[in-house]
Parts: sequence; structure tokens; C-alpha cells
Amino acid sequence: MASGEIGAVVFDLGGVLLDWDPRHVFRGVFADPAEMEDFLATICTPDWHHAHDLGADVGESCERLALAHPAHREAIMTWADRYEEMAAGQFDETVTVLADVVAAGLPCYALSNMEPDTFWVRRRRFPFMRWFDGCVISGIEGVAKPDRRIFEVLIDRHGLEPASTVFVDDSAANVAMAGSLGLRALRFRSAQELRQDLTALGVAWVGSGG
Repeated sequence: MASGEIGAVVFDLGGVLLDWDPRHVFRGVFADPAEMEDFLATICTPDWHHAHDLGADVGESCERLALAHPAHREAIMTWADRYEEMAAGQFDETVTVLADVVAAGLPCYALSNMEPDTFWVRRRRFPFMRWFDGCVISGIEGVAKPDRRIFEVLIDRHGLEPASTVFVDDSAANVAMAGSLGLRALRFRSAQELRQDLTALGVAWVGSGG
């Protein structure tokens, strides 16, 4: 093993490796930023979007929401029509960290809340998503973070030892759940801080960032 006690690293995708934010689309829909924020807080809410992470069809979900909020139909349907534009690109510095972890010889996995169809689209779009030794995707499993069951799927399916597995996520709730299950959970704030944290845990860098 190239990295001491660390046997594997698990990465979240959105917010860590992918720059996903509905605002990338809706800034072009709403002229008033306050109106956009109100729309995302009261119409296309995180709780509503969570159903997509569990596998609900995005187009059908938007149609139902538009029936309930006809005055906002055009904006609501934009969510379905331009969904992939919400992923503006990858975070290059974090992708470099991932590349260096792979180069260090550590198995890497993805654990992400994402729709099944979206996962396959992004797997084709972003080459780094094909570097993982395995991916556990909420919309495929029918359970989403921070539910402990999706972490158990990850651990059991890939034979991971929690005490030697690092989990990286930008969500405090997800990090807390991972930690409660014994994983070495890191709250992602920047690629530089992540590299420092992994170094402190004993990752022996052999890639470009070592």
C-alpha cells in the first residue's frame, strides 16, 4: 500500500470535483438576484430537488411543480430543459488532487447524490469520472446522503474498512454521518486544504502535486 494506514479515498462529486449550482442557469433567467434566490428558496427548493437525487424523473417533477405554480412555469421548466448547464465544469485543482491520489496507488470511489441519467451523461462529459474504482450514486440506489444506508452500500459493496477509508464531502451533514460510521471524514473547503489533510493522514504523494 502506497499510503500508510489509508486504504481508500471516497470523493463527493458536486461541490468537490464538479462546479454544480443551479444559479449558473438561473442568473440568466432572473434579472433580479433577489428574485432568483426567492425562486430557489420557495419554488425549486432543495427539498424538492432531493426527490431527483432519489431517482425521480426530473421532467415529470418539473411538470408537476409547474402545475402547482403556473406563474413560474417557464422558470421551472428551465430546470429540466437546461439541467446539465448547472454543472459549469470541473474544479481543476481538486481533479489534480484526485489524479495524484490515483497515482499514489490508492483505490478511489465516488459517493454522490445524483440522478441516474445525469450520472451517465457526466461520466461521458468529464474524463476524471472514469478514474474511480467504483461509484455509488443515489438515484441508482434509491437512497441519498446523508442517509446512513447509502454509506453502508458503499462500504459493503466495495469491502471498505471504515477506519482506513477517507471520505471527502462539502456537506457538514454528510461528513457527520460518515464520521459516525467510522470513516475518516473530511469537510471539503479547498483543494489545497484537502491535500494538506490527506498528507497529514499519511498519503504518500507520487503525482504532480507531491
